[in-house]
Amino acid sequence: MPPKFKTPLPAAAPEPPPARSPEPAFEVPTTWEGLRPAVAGCMRCKLCKTRTNTVFGVGLETASLMVVGEGPGADEDQQGEPFVGRAGKLLDEMLKAIGRSRKEQAPEKSVFIANVVKCRPPGNRDPEADEVEACRPYLDQQIRLVKPKLIVALGRIAAQRLLGTDAPLSKLRGPVHEYGPDRTPLLITYHPAYLLRSPGEKAKSWTDLKRVHQLLKA
Repeated sequence: MPPKFKTPLPAAAPEPPPARSPEPAFEVPTTWEGLRPAVAGCMRCKLCKTRTNTVFGVGLETASLMVVGEGPGADEDQQGEPFVGRAGKLLDEMLKAIGRSRKEQAPEKSVFIANVVKCRPPGNRDPEADEVEACRPYLDQQIRLVKPKLIVALGRIAAQRLLGTDAPLSKLRGPVHEYGPDRTPLLITYHPAYLLRSPGEKAKSWTDLKRVHQLLKA
């Protein structure tokens, strides 16, 4: 007589893991008084582990011109201010040529200078996409508070990160782009550090600066 086999019972379904509480939404402070300490204590990306100082930005908080670079370098990381090395001195000369200064207190003569990331990437590498996105709420809030008439992005990395594109600088430089929900006009030009390495491009940079001056006067 053949042996009788019992039909195996179906395996019990594994219990679902306990529901995780949703992480609280990040709310960026809406005032300068709240934004500065929020940036100083930020831990939103891995750059916080290697920085010496955060680099918030400098200049008049109601300037009609806002200049945005890619990220702090070694000098900026030490001093906590953007564009303070050789490239910073060249930037100051460029701005002076169109009647602008980070130290001016009149909106029509001043500039607010910031970066797409507020902490120095190790070894001055390009800021990575997740680092830029972690820092973007701070930059966006700075733009909302400054309300610039024009934004100027310095170099390929800042331009690509702001516009969300991988197009080369040669394609991005020239047209007037728009940034953010307020569609703030955005112009692309060369980074001062690049001009130090390639002084032959300064003539093109001067063309860009004259256009910046014209757009601000319009």
